[in-house]
Amino acid sequence: MEFLNVVAAALGAFVLGSLWYMILAQQWMQASGVPRDENGQPEGGMNLSIFGISFVLQLVVAGMMRHVFALASIDTFAKGVVAGLGIGLFLITPWIAINNLYAMRSAKLTLIDGGYATAACIVMGFVLVLF
Repeated sequence: MEFLNVVAAALGAFVLGSLWYMILAQQWMQASGVPRDENGQPEGGMNLSIFGISFVLQLVVAGMMRHVFALASIDTFAKGVVAGLGIGLFLITPWIAINNLYAMRSAKLTLIDGGYATAACIVMGFVLVLF
């Protein structure tokens, strides 16, 4: 049952990412410097393997969060949401910021990607305590 819980948490974060980056696509492409074609789309299109690999990586994050939650006895919605917020805002987002600083990327990109990481971890935290 725990495996299904992890899959559901990763799926929730994945769906949120689809919506997040659909809404912020233009701002993200501009902030990240993705080359665009004459239609404003990423040059060369999007490789579908990116989505599969992203989902697998979200499974890794959700699995580790489930493990940490079990060790820390995080078992209520409030605890799950607060723990997800903490993981996204204070672990993942600073790491994104460090990478973007060294790559000389804009703070806007950090806000977009860090905002998604935080929101996705909140979703994962919520889902992980559902079952």
